[in-house]
Amino acid sequence: MGFLYVIGVLIILFFGFQYFMVLKMKLKKGKDAPELAGKHGKAVSSGKKAMFYFYSQSCGACKAMTPIIEGYTRKNQNYFKVDIQNDMDTARKFGVMGTPSMVIIEGGKIREFLVGPVSEERLQALL
Repeated sequence: MGFLYVIGVLIILFFGFQYFMVLKMKLKKGKDAPELAGKHGKAVSSGKKAMFYFYSQSCGACKAMTPIIEGYTRKNQNYFKVDIQNDMDTARKFGVMGTPSMVIIEGGKIREFLVGPVSEERLQALL
């Protein structure tokens, strides 16, 4: 009986963390984008649409999404791939808690903050 209790608690914690992470990201919508340096900062301060895709090399879902995102980043200088292992500072400023995550900024405000894989159709609609 104790074993089932432990399994139940672990399942609740797992889904609770997932829900907490998604809720926290949704609350960021409409907030000001963080201040960034370099080309990231220029893209945000331009007022035009900017997209930040956060990924890691060890993320399974990222391996499927990253090639799709690369097509967009080649076509638009305001779209960025951010490897959190190499640029944790930018990920911290946005409050990224998991990968893949995507932040879309427009007019200096966070318009969308998505956590988890996104279909190519949804991505096209957002961008």
